[in-house]
Amino acid sequence: MNIDKIDRQIITATQAGLPLTPQPYQTIANALGLSAEMVMQRMMVMQDQGVIRRIGAVPNHYRLGYKFNGMTVWNIADEYINEMGGRIGQLDFVSHCYHRPRHLPEWPYNLFAMVHSKSEAGVKEQQGMIAELLGGYNLGQDVLYSTRILKKTGLRIGR
Repeated sequence: MNIDKIDRQIITATQAGLPLTPQPYQTIANALGLSAEMVMQRMMVMQDQGVIRRIGAVPNHYRLGYKFNGMTVWNIADEYINEMGGRIGQLDFVSHCYHRPRHLPEWPYNLFAMVHSKSEAGVKEQQGMIAELLGGYNLGQDVLYSTRILKKTGLRIGR
């Protein structure tokens, strides 16, 4: 996973996010004196090598009107966590889903799924849909609401 000077320039140019322009790769290419095709190709190679984990949008849900952001938490038998987590993670309204350790006896939950809605009732509806999908695998649940936005950052590299 070696990166050269050009890869480093691309990472530095994109570490705060892709430019919000109609052709973001062309904008980066212009700034670096490269072709857009080269920028895209090198980013794909870096992604294939694991230097870049993913390229995706990170929306500000509050600005989009989604004021109710709920981390639904679930108690699932450990032997079913991968199967059930995979199913939940495929739901259109789940932005991210992951397995975390329990901290018994206070915290029995081991599966987390983030949902977003414009109302508390919407979050409860989504939570109900997850509960229905889990059926008898659901041994307990709760929902934790976000009270503020945490700063989301990607790969950072010094100049």
